[in-house]
Amino acid sequence: MKHSTTQPKRRGRGPARRIGRSLALVLPVVLVLSGTLAVTRVNWSGNPSNSVLTASDMSAPGAATPPRAPQDVLRDHLLTELQEKDPGVALTHLQQAVNDRPSLAGHCASIARTLGRAAVRIYGPTRAQAFSRPVCDTSFASGVLAAQG
Repeated sequence: MKHSTTQPKRRGRGPARRIGRSLALVLPVVLVLSGTLAVTRVNWSGNPSNSVLTASDMSAPGAATPPRAPQDVLRDHLLTELQEKDPGVALTHLQQAVNDRPSLAGHCASIARTLGRAAVRIYGPTRAQAFSRPVCDTSFASGVLAAQG
């Protein structure tokens, strides 16, 4: 009888080889994903309050809300003044704004009509008409009249 001193070669794959192959497939995916997440969390804008970038932020680069037109800003400001003070103050400030910025003159009538309609809603037609003055060709009065009917 012959005794062999060498052991036969293992033909099957051991657990270490299976773990190694699994890591070789999974590890690159994990590294890529973690790197991508790390890059999106870096504060590239310099604004400390917005340090996390989301996918929706990346969808449209530079798609910030456009600045509002000066006449829209003025209209909103004057409507607030009309509510907090009275239509007379708002009309005075409308006239001053048109005098200071002549480019607003084309929008003066529509702003004054808007103020007239708002004055009727807040003060009623009779009291609103009492604030009428010749600002922007009496457009305030026409706004008051339009809101009454």
